[in-house]
Parts: sequence; structure tokens; C-alpha cells
Amino acid sequence: MTIPLVVPFSPGVPILPGIPVYYHVILTDHCNLSCTYCRGKPFAGEEPGDPGPEIDGDLPLELAYDPEILYRFLEHDPDASLIFYGGEPLLRPDLVTEMVEHAPAKRFLVQTNGLLLDRLPGHVVNRIDTLLVSIDGPREITDGSRGEGTYDRVMANLKRVVAGGYRGEIIARMTVTERTDIAGSVRFLAENGDFSFPSIHWQLDADLATDHGSRAFTGWAGRSYNPGIRALIDDWVGRMEHDGMVPRWYPFIDPMEDLLAGRGSFLRCGAGHANLTIMTDGSIGPCPCMVGMKEFYLGHIRSSDPRALPSPPDTGSFCTGCPIRTFCGGRCLYARILSPWPEELERAVCGTVENLHRGLTGALPRVRELLREGTIGMEDFAHPRYNGCEIIP
Repeated sequence: MTIPLVVPFSPGVPILPGIPVYYHVILTDHCNLSCTYCRGKPFAGEEPGDPGPEIDGDLPLELAYDPEILYRFLEHDPDASLIFYGGEPLLRPDLVTEMVEHAPAKRFLVQTNGLLLDRLPGHVVNRIDTLLVSIDGPREITDGSRGEGTYDRVMANLKRVVAGGYRGEIIARMTVTERTDIAGSVRFLAENGDFSFPSIHWQLDADLATDHGSRAFTGWAGRSYNPGIRALIDDWVGRMEHDGMVPRWYPFIDPMEDLLAGRGSFLRCGAGHANLTIMTDGSIGPCPCMVGMKEFYLGHIRSSDPRALPSPPDTGSFCTGCPIRTFCGGRCLYARILSPWPEELERAVCGTVENLHRGLTGALPRVRELLREGTIGMEDFAHPRYNGCEIIP
């Protein structure tokens, strides 16, 4: 299957010098939560007549290859980064410990709901460069989606980790739904009495393929989310002006750095070019959302060279006429393949990206003035790219 890419690139070559490839290593498909927007979401069924992509029904629920096979694969990539992923990867602390101690990787990250961080030995968690912890805002918002008591357990675990000497990056990874006051929730996570997150990322619950009839997404986006994003951008720049530092709010800092540098982007999540997924049987895919989608596999760790993997499927012609496609990068490979949105919702989802673009470009003069004054420097926008934050919410 060969289709022209929305933004061409050379497979295996990061889009910026020095950017490593991140491998999402799926350790287990099991999870200890049933979040309302994930495994606890009631779906109405697929649209009639649309069978969707073929899914590998034989994919193991648990990691089923010898880790030594993964290590031999990684030996061909001297700058490899591993993101432990699931399900909930900390259901397998044995595998996390094994790989942190023996995998030939430059850096380790984990994407976790945070409830089982106390299962990892201290020497292991302190070798993990980044903890991406799922939390959606204040206690009532987090517990309402994730289950009663989740907020308190996550905060207690994070305080325990920091008290144990952890010095890596801790990112609050929010899922944003129609219940979310985006401005209030981000501000809360940045500054609260329980645990203030130095880094924040959020992602819209926009998997609307089968439940759009029960959602009020379009009205909420226009009435609440988009104005909230504009208010947050004003707050973000205000913090630069007041504190002389750039808060690491990923949906802002990544595209703003590129706007300042005058460069465009491929898919900002890195799917297929700076982010790959290794499934429980060792198959390689372009995105952790595309687990089991066999026609899009790129190879297998047993027989593939990470330096010579084929290009992933592209996002088709959908975005080629969009004036901000190099700002957005196509938003989401998985969504472009599945086309989950009816036309009205597609406009609403893309409208949130247009709103983000307008807000950030509108803030450019203030940010450039801060740079000219020396209040901040370009180095203050430096951040890890493709580290599990999708960037475009």
C-alpha cells in the first residue's frame, strides 16, 4: 500500500537532528481501571456496512517474546528510547525492572495511571526519565472518570516517588471530556496543595466513532473548550512575563517553538517517524492506538532493522488543502485511517486545532517581545519531542 504522505519524510530519520525514536513497548493489555472514556465506555456498535480494518485476534494479552529479542533489535539503534505502555504497564513491574536493568536503551519512560507506582523498586523508578501519569484535573473530575479514590492514590504515589529521590520529568496526562473546564483543570494541576505538576499535556476524548449520538461535543467545544484554550494561552504567556520562565504545557510549548523557529511539522505525535509501537508478539506498528491493525504493521523485532523500516501509511489527501497542516501535521494517523467523525464533528475537532493555531499565533508578538527583552530565551522552549505527548489535543 503506497500513498503519498501528507508531509514526506525519510523513514528512520528523525525530523530534527538529535531526536531519538521512541518505542512504545506494550507489556500487557490488561488494566486495573475501567475509565469512562476507555474500557468503561459504552459503545453503540460500528456503523453498518463499515467493517473497519482487520484486527489480529491472536495478539497475546501479555508480552509473549523473549526480551533478549527486543534487546538485539535495539542494539541497531544507539539512541533508542523505550516507553512502557499497556493496558497498565505497571501490572508487570517484573518486566519493567528487567528492561530497565538490561535493555540497551538510552532512556526509559512509562505511561501509567499512577496507581501502581509503589510496585517499582526505588532504583528502577529513579532510572526512568519520564513518568506520564494519567490524571484529569481536580479530585472530582479525576475520580468521576477513573473511579473513587484514584486522585488521592495517584497524588500519594507521586509524593512518595519524589521523596525517594526521583528527579526525572513528571507529566500530568489529562483526558479532556465535556465535563472538563480545561482552563480550570490545567491551572489546578499546575498549582495545587497536593502535588503541582511541572509539565502538563491533555488529549481530547474525541473517539466519537460510535457514541457521537450521545455526545454534546460540538456545543461544548465552542462554548467551553475553545474559549478555555485561549484563556490558558493568555495565562501561559502571562507566566512567562511574570516569572521569566516558560511553563512546559505541551500543546503550547511544542508548536510555539516551531512557530518561533519558522518550521512546520510532520505528525506531532511522531507516529511512524519518531514513534513506533512494539506489540506483545513483537510486531511493529506506527502507533499504540493501532495495535492489532495487521495491514499497517511495519515489521517484527525478530527480523527487522530499526534503521530500515518501511514508511507507515499516510493520512491520505484529507489534510493536503488545509492551510495549517504543517502546524497540525495531520493531527492523528489512526483517526485519518478510521475516519471516525461525521462531517459536523470533523469540523468541530478540526476547529479546536484552528482555535489553538489562532491563539498561539496571536500570542507570538508578546512572546517575541519577551525574547527581545531577554526575559526568556529560546532555550526555555526546549523540551523532549515525541515522548508520548500527542501535542495536538
